Amino acid sequence: MMVYKGHYACFNCQKTFKRRHLKDVDRDAQTSVEAKCPECGNLMANMGLDFKSPPKNDDKQWAHIRDLYTVGITFHSCGCSGPGYIPQDRKAIIAYLEKIRSEYMHSLVFWRYRIEPENKKERELDYQKNGSHLWAVNRNAFKETVTNQEGINYWLKRINEVEERLNIIKADKP
Repeated sequence: MMVYKGHYACFNCQKTFKRRHLKDVDRDAQTSVEAKCPECGNLMANMGLDFKSPPKNDDKQWAHIRDLYTVGITFHSCGCSGPGYIPQDRKAIIAYLEKIRSEYMHSLVFWRYRIEPENKKERELDYQKNGSHLWAVNRNAFKETVTNQEGINYWLKRINEVEERLNIIKADKP
């Protein structure tokens, strides 16, 4: 199987480089070394295999790529279907994160109003009816009861993560 080099971006120099993984060089290596820019020495961002860099002199596009990276949107995928939806500007990033927050809030409402099963039969019925909600919180949902508090805590944490990203992108004025 072919091992591809990762794509790394230096936002300071507005350049990208490909880099082999440490395991490709030293099979016994347990941890990877941070990628530093060969030009300026700053740490580079791991952008994923599907990343295509903008031209070096396109400051607006580089600022957008930095915004994407800042809120955790990169170009990682298994290679089959690409990295998924990538917002094209700052407004689209905000709209995308607000949509995700809305979906997470919808899941939170489910957990707040769900009636917890009290026995094995109720748990099985709950899994048949709400399996996707249960599985999102606990991968062993079929074998064990997932409490409402677990679900609420899980979705509150996810909502907070998205709100932190929204705050970062909204505070960072272009």
